[in-house]
Amino acid sequence: MKNTEKYTRNYFMPPYPCRKWAEKEYIDKAPIWCSVDLRDGNQALIVPMDLEEKLEFFKFLVKIGFKEIEIGFPAASETEYEFCRALIEQNLIPDDVTIQVLTQSREHIIKKTFEALKGAKNAVVHLYNSTSVAQREQVFRKSKEEIIEIATSGAKMLLEFAKNTEGNFKFEYSPESFTGTEMEFALEICNEVLKIWEPTAENKVIINLPVTVQLSLPHVYASQIEYMCESLYKRENVIVSLHPHNDRGCAVADTELGLLAGADRVEGTLFGNGERTGNVDIVTLGLNMYSHGVDPELDFSNMPEIIAMYEKMTCMKVYDRQPYGGALVFAAFSGSHQDAIAKGMKWREEKDVPHWTVPYLPIDPKDIGRQYDGDVIRINSQSGKGGIGFLLQKKFGIDLPPKFRETVGYAVKDVSDKQHKELMPDEIYQVFNDRFVNVESKIKYKEVHFVQGEEIEAKLSIVQNGQERVITGMGNGRLDAVSDALRRCLDLSFTLRSYSEHALNTGSKSKAITYVEIADKDGVITWGAGVHSDIITSSVRGLISALNLSDIV
Repeated sequence: MKNTEKYTRNYFMPPYPCRKWAEKEYIDKAPIWCSVDLRDGNQALIVPMDLEEKLEFFKFLVKIGFKEIEIGFPAASETEYEFCRALIEQNLIPDDVTIQVLTQSREHIIKKTFEALKGAKNAVVHLYNSTSVAQREQVFRKSKEEIIEIATSGAKMLLEFAKNTEGNFKFEYSPESFTGTEMEFALEICNEVLKIWEPTAENKVIINLPVTVQLSLPHVYASQIEYMCESLYKRENVIVSLHPHNDRGCAVADTELGLLAGADRVEGTLFGNGERTGNVDIVTLGLNMYSHGVDPELDFSNMPEIIAMYEKMTCMKVYDRQPYGGALVFAAFSGSHQDAIAKGMKWREEKDVPHWTVPYLPIDPKDIGRQYDGDVIRINSQSGKGGIGFLLQKKFGIDLPPKFRETVGYAVKDVSDKQHKELMPDEIYQVFNDRFVNVESKIKYKEVHFVQGEEIEAKLSIVQNGQERVITGMGNGRLDAVSDALRRCLDLSFTLRSYSEHALNTGSKSKAITYVEIADKDGVITWGAGVHSDIITSSVRGLISALNLSDIV
């Protein structure tokens, strides 16, 4: 591409190597989660939520399990202010949930913010100002000392207003544009704020280190976080928080490495809604932990409900390939993938294993409210016999023999290919039923009677070429006797290779299905199936289906 020389690396490494995070293997406990859907997420919507929508979404976030929720910027608009007041005055905030509000370091804004928070049982007041080189030079045109003054004056005002306002308040400070700030300066300004607030074990302070704009690879952010965690004033009384955006598509990686580097808390949104490319996706983060056997302490067990609420509130769509939530993330169209999944599921049933290791499925879809038959195995022209067989078995109880599964698979894929579309489970069943079950084209079955002797005699009533006939045969078993009648009386040359049968359901009205394999004199195989409430009748129908589908008749 042209103009490469226009760009450079606008981030800053710590003054010394910070790589202890690289020695850790995985995140072993859930962080403190803070949803910013109602603030950062809401301000990124084309049409922001109204008061009733914000109230509904707040209740849903509480239901999922968020204990900290940033509800907005009360001084920014009347809706934001009224939302805060409604939550407090209508007693809608559970005792174990803390609301959070955002404010700039300006007295009239801080004053309005505390007016909105009057009477709050638990609230975090989040103070921020930009600290990056680009913001200092281009936007504020202020020195480092002047930028520190903005932060410290705001910190002092928060103390004063909190002292004179009814409620229980904690403080948070963000050096906005942290990733574009020299690390020594980011540390200096955070420590100056901390020295004003003097955090204690009983009254901790949040230092939030945002990836306001993603500028580097994730390991750089991890080193920056480790440096801050090692150097903050009274670190033992500080909650280090992360707030990554997704400009480079690395928000999840930034957050995971930041947690390895020592952070305690994460601010993010459901499915990553937010400014530009979005905030970090808390659904992905939480379920990544879950896939390692770590409880995320958020309830994502009903993913369809979460998606429905998110799409209703934001008027946005969850992308089909969005991790965990997308409609196609567990879907396997490829034949080899479907076969591996089907065999993996069968292996689990046979071995009764405690841990989930099914190929191509990082977690059990059922754990987040998804279904195997509609979400995992999806059928189109690229699918294979394994997936089609798996779906027919799970959805309709049809347990095809392996060789018959191959025949049915080709038939289903042929339909999908010609119609240029994915086939739904009922359509797949219909293909199987129409093409292979109780087929009556050349020979039509009427009834059969058996006489027991040294051998079994079969008297079979059929219709062939419009004429009804009764034919007889002898055999060691009932189906063998029927086969003999068809061979001798209709002058057919075939061998009954195999048949198997099972009940389709349970109870007094259960039907049986029989799968029959025959071969002509040249060894060409044909399969057919029969379904009937009587298992003998289903076997005879299966044999006649196979003959009708072959070139023998």
